[in-house]
Amino acid sequence: MPPLISIENVRKTFGSGASLVDAFGPVSLDIEEGQFVSLLGPSGCGKSTLMLMLAGLLDVTSGQIIVDGKAVKAPQTDVGIMFQDNTLVPWRTVRGNVDLQLEMRGLDPRRYKDRVLDLLGQVKLLDFADRFPHELSGGMRQRVMIAMAMLCDPKLLIADEPTTALDVTVQADVLDLIAALQAEHQTAVALITHDMGVVARMCDRV
Repeated sequence: MPPLISIENVRKTFGSGASLVDAFGPVSLDIEEGQFVSLLGPSGCGKSTLMLMLAGLLDVTSGQIIVDGKAVKAPQTDVGIMFQDNTLVPWRTVRGNVDLQLEMRGLDPRRYKDRVLDLLGQVKLLDFADRFPHELSGGMRQRVMIAMAMLCDPKLLIADEPTTALDVTVQADVLDLIAALQAEHQTAVALITHDMGVVARMCDRV
């Protein structure tokens, strides 16, 4: 049975001509269904760039990425991504930020109201559905990002340094939540982190 994700000899360059920069590669990596994988490396080595290509948000220069048997050519609904800076739209409520993911896909949020509220319940934010981002702590904003990433039941969740700038207790809560959702939905997870303690605790492969 083929892996859920297959990254095959992927390279990425930026610029052109004399200003061409070979960012990284070739990189090859397989991720199995339900597997928790961590990507380690120094800042600037290309971890986040690789994940953006995996999500279809950045073009591959050479090689190919296969998600569930299909080559990635455009943004992937099978891939959810938690961005590093947990930026939310400040003038939208928590529920409005989650709804935005549906609107960007051309879907009517009213049809998915129960799904959105269920997810907010899973991330323990149901009572904060009508609050605004400035009213939330860093850990709560990260939980909103998890709900946004999980909204369309992705086969892979990319978590780009999800515990950055959080205190140790809140880090543990966020990681436990990701692990619980992974177990419930059998979602594969690709974690980008510099924290070896997190890697030792959470990951199947590095």
